[in-house]
Amino acid sequence: MSSELSLDATTTSLAARSLGSSPYARVFVHGFAQTARCMGPFGDLLVESDGLLAVDAPGHGRSVEHGEASIAQGAELLCATAGRTQYIGYSMGGRVSLQAAITHPELVSSLVLIGATAGIEDQQELAQRREWDHQQAELLEQVGLDAFLQSWLDQSLFVGLPEGARFETERKTNTVEGLAASLRSAGTSSMTPLWDRLHLIQCPVLVLTGERDTRYCEVAERLVAGIGSAATHKIIAGAGHAAHLEQPEATAAAVLTFQDPTEAPIQSPTDNNNA
Repeated sequence: MSSELSLDATTTSLAARSLGSSPYARVFVHGFAQTARCMGPFGDLLVESDGLLAVDAPGHGRSVEHGEASIAQGAELLCATAGRTQYIGYSMGGRVSLQAAITHPELVSSLVLIGATAGIEDQQELAQRREWDHQQAELLEQVGLDAFLQSWLDQSLFVGLPEGARFETERKTNTVEGLAASLRSAGTSSMTPLWDRLHLIQCPVLVLTGERDTRYCEVAERLVAGIGSAATHKIIAGAGHAAHLEQPEATAAAVLTFQDPTEAPIQSPTDNNNA
């Protein structure tokens, strides 16, 4: 069972899909160039346990109107949409969820980060990443969505994705305008680093990385150190960057055993209309 929650130009929340039982116990935020429908078996396994709210991130899917939202602005939109619940975010969605946990600790009962970072502090690395983010946006505008997505998925970061987890058809429901705006406004280089604010997080945190994603395994250890005793890092065997898509059963099991989200009060989405 699912219901669609939509938005128009005046809304201050994100488009979302409510899956499974109601009220939902978790919200999931996807990565760049995906949509709320890019969860596969991982999402199915979570829905078997409890209700799940899957949002279209700013600039993506039916939230295309919010393409120019920064990570901080995206976190505000996410919190307005989800209310108090467990927040799960992958990659870009992890950065939005991390920001939400820092800005609105009263709404994030627990936090799960999959292949996520708290931003870039090194100025040289930041400049290189900013150039890359803007180059990707320009490439997208020059070659169009289909060719860009092929190039995006050909990155070594996604080499372990099973064919069925690439979600190429669903990714093509995005728009050039929305994704280009997202790259420029919410790319890693545009994010204000959160490393010095990690200690403000008040909820339990689970940081998940694939064992082949060695770069993000190192980032995860730094995240845990910055957050403190409330944070745990778990490595998913046989997975790369998109652990929840490459090893959905193991990743879902890690989430489901992390914390019982039904112990936390749940707030329904605010001011959304059924479509």
